[in-house]
Amino acid sequence: MSDSPGVNVKALHAALDAARTERDLSWRQLAKEIGVSASTISRMASGLKPDVTAFAAMTTWLRMPAESFYVDPMRTDDEEPELVASIAPLLRARRDLSENDVAYLEEVIAAAARRFRVEREGREG
Repeated sequence: MSDSPGVNVKALHAALDAARTERDLSWRQLAKEIGVSASTISRMASGLKPDVTAFAAMTTWLRMPAESFYVDPMRTDDEEPELVASIAPLLRARRDLSENDVAYLEEVIAAAARRFRVEREGREG
């Protein structure tokens, strides 16, 4: 196992899918707009990592820092960072959202995360 950070392909593919859906693009249209082959994105759906050039093109097109999609194989804790804390910087960086919009989205996401946690604990306990 490599000690260097890797790419969370599932998260990158999900971000591309969300942006694609929001812009009402097909996967082929998305690939063309990004400047990568449609097969590159298709392989990502199966968990295969894009090459460095494609990864850079995708994160640039998403206007998201590449670090958003890094995973640290040396991380020993099983807990994820708080969901709202993870996405708050992305929400706040959006120019199309007001402060009230961001606060509302943070509240909705926090409420959903609490519900998911309670449900998960109910299944495990």
